[in-house]
Amino acid sequence: MKSLKATGHQLASSATQIELLEQEVSSKLKLPTFREKMATAGLLPLRPTELAIFQVNLGKMCNQVCKHCHVDAGPDRKEIMTRETMQHCLAALAKTNIPTVDLTGGAPEMNPDFRWFVEEIRRLGRHVMVRCNLTIIVANPKYNDLPEFYRQHEVEVVSSLPFYNADKTDRQRGKGVFEDSVKALRMLNAVGYGQEGTTLKLNLVYNPAGAFLPGGQEGLKRQFKRVLHDEFGVVFNDLYAITNMPVSRYLDYLIASGNYDGYMEKLVNSFNPAAAEGVMCRNTISIGWDGQLYDCDFNQMLELNVASSVQHVRDFDIDQLSQRSIILNEHCYGCTAGAGSSCGGATA
Repeated sequence: MKSLKATGHQLASSATQIELLEQEVSSKLKLPTFREKMATAGLLPLRPTELAIFQVNLGKMCNQVCKHCHVDAGPDRKEIMTRETMQHCLAALAKTNIPTVDLTGGAPEMNPDFRWFVEEIRRLGRHVMVRCNLTIIVANPKYNDLPEFYRQHEVEVVSSLPFYNADKTDRQRGKGVFEDSVKALRMLNAVGYGQEGTTLKLNLVYNPAGAFLPGGQEGLKRQFKRVLHDEFGVVFNDLYAITNMPVSRYLDYLIASGNYDGYMEKLVNSFNPAAAEGVMCRNTISIGWDGQLYDCDFNQMLELNVASSVQHVRDFDIDQLSQRSIILNEHCYGCTAGAGSSCGGATA
């Protein structure tokens, strides 16, 4: 399976995705736009709160090609952050007190300067989170020592696992992914991750394998903990339930499977003002692989830059960025449906 970009798919265009989403909500389904919903809830303009998370996309290269991926990541994607851009990120961090750096991709570990970057961030005294797809740890011997590297630098590991069995996981992420994920989780457990009495955090991310919203986060966590422990001897700290966003390959899946209309209608009708107040774009800044700035990772993939005179991390100015209005569009319904969704799970 190749990325949408590699096949020349029309949905490789962010402009096409935005046009489809806008037409679907207002023209076809005759539903309120996201801005109209937010205005009714008294949440416009949506402004940032105190910046707490500096999220950096280290590149779109990945060892997997997942069917739901909003990044359209894969082995054929060559976009990758340079060390020069990483140095701009470090300079920006040094001027602020932002406590957490969230490293994502693609598979962020595939960036050749990944380990150097983690070490430099830790020298600044910041907490590092890595969004690890797990299979990268066992994919190639050069990555086998990642659990030990993470332990040495007290990196928080946030790992995608669509379900606690092979059927649903492999259907979404590829044949053999569940087995490799369990191997990687055991390797992380072996160095102390997820274990009682350690500070090494191992958190899982669940996202539905079909066109439906995630169930209750706490209930899912209990199920995952019980099954993974009893059947595979795996332990972890927390679980984040994330709604699949109608962006890139998941948008393609919705259209191809005939679920697009129903899913968008479900998102709109499940709008929750309390979830909207807690959206991650309010306390997060997202840095693209090329240093461009975005309100969140999803806006980044749709190429919706921040509404600020500061557009690149080399010019980072936290005061100016704090005064911006957050860019909204129809995909934002995904973060505000039901219990809400963010990179840290439910928001309400």
